[in-house]
Order: sequence, then structure tokens, then C-alpha cells
Amino acid sequence: MAEHLEIIKLYFDYKSPFTYLAMEPAYRLEQTHRVRLRYLPCDFNPRKAYGGELEERTERDWRKVRYLYLDARRHANERGIIIRGPQKLFDSRLAMMGGMWADRHGKFRPYSDRVFERFFKRELDIEDMSAIAGVMNEAGLDVEGFRRYLESEGPRDLQAAYDEAERDGAFGVPTFIVAGEPFWGNDRVAWVVKKLDAMGLRR
Repeated sequence: MAEHLEIIKLYFDYKSPFTYLAMEPAYRLEQTHRVRLRYLPCDFNPRKAYGGELEERTERDWRKVRYLYLDARRHANERGIIIRGPQKLFDSRLAMMGGMWADRHGKFRPYSDRVFERFFKRELDIEDMSAIAGVMNEAGLDVEGFRRYLESEGPRDLQAAYDEAERDGAFGVPTFIVAGEPFWGNDRVAWVVKKLDAMGLRR
């Protein structure tokens, strides 16, 4: 009989440094507990969160952004991860549909690890189809199949994920949903573990 696994929803966005920081601890949950992660894109909107376009931000907005990246780098430095702030406000829809395509084909992690690492080293333009195609080739994914997905189911699947995030009350990323309970932020994984332990799901 197949092992029953509790499904944990993980709402993500490739342009979120805190999602990047959450991924490795999130992956480990599948080894330590009887769970399976379900990856769902959720658009992080920096314009809404931090005062509009870059040139429209007030000094107070910039202080907030600088502080958040300071915190992100503190977490990253402890783990030997490089996080450089993006130099523009990126649209991550293409990359996130790539994540959905990769997940559909059992390649979410090899694709996503490359996207996160290179984006935050400023080595990957997540709006550039040729750049995303290069990552997909490295991850062993069918690029032409992905192009067809973009023209057919991809936008619909992305909107369905956004709608599900709204129903779940996810207002930022990363957000974990465990048995209906939300946990927002990379530093909430420890609380996710406590929740799973209380549910008797430790392996």
C-alpha cells in the first residue's frame, strides 16, 4: 500500500529572495516528515508592496526595501548563498509557468534551483524566453513542449494558481499552507515543522 502523504501547499515566486531562502528547508520536509510539497505560483507585487515604480518610491519605501534585502543577505550569508537585489522590477510570469511545466514533468527542483540562484546573482533574465529555455535544457525539460504550453494551458494554469492563493488568503511569498493553516516567510519553516510534529507526521 502506498504511503499516505500530507499535502503542503507552497506558494512561491522566483523574484522573491525570501522564497529562495525557504526552498532548501522546504525540500527537507519531504525527508523528515510524511508530506509532499505542492508548488503554486503566487505573484509577489513589489510595486504594490513598496510604493510603485522605482522612481516613485519615497525614501521611507526605499528604507524598507534596503532593510528587507539586508535581512535576506543575513540569512543568505549564514548558508553561503548569494542574493543581490534585482536592478529592475521583473515580471516573473514566464519563469513561474516554467516552474509549473517543470513540476508537471518531475523536474521542479533542478529547474527552480537554477532559476533562483542565477536570478539572484543577476545572471538570468527571467523575462527572456531564450534564457529560460537554456535553464530548461539543462534541467532536461522539453523546451518546444513548454512553448506550446505557454500558448495553451500555461496562462490558464497560472491564473488558477493565483485564484487558489486568493482563496487560501496568501498575501505574500513564501506561504506554506498546512492543514488549512498559513505560515508566511522563510523563517516560519521551524513552525511548519512543529505543526507537522504535532500532527504525528515525523518519519
